[in-house]
Amino acid sequence: MSGKRILVVTALWLAAITSSLAVVYSTHRSRALTAELVEAQHTRDELRYEQERLLLERGAWSAYNRIEQVAREKLDMHVPAPEERVLIRKTED
Repeated sequence: MSGKRILVVTALWLAAITSSLAVVYSTHRSRALTAELVEAQHTRDELRYEQERLLLERGAWSAYNRIEQVAREKLDMHVPAPEERVLIRKTED
């Protein structure tokens, strides 16, 4: 074989090896990014579930019945009886 031919074969061989390594790297990177995407989607789903749970909990804590219950039990409040009510009339100046 001539020197030119050996150089061409060597160049083609190096190109094939380089291309093969690029394919291996590309495949590996693609799999790693896919795994990262799946993990991010899983985290997103967990956060959505947590947000919905917190919204429901906030609604329950702010419900009128819950506020009335806390007022009665913890603050010892009650609806005033008619004899406890005082009406104040507005006077015109």
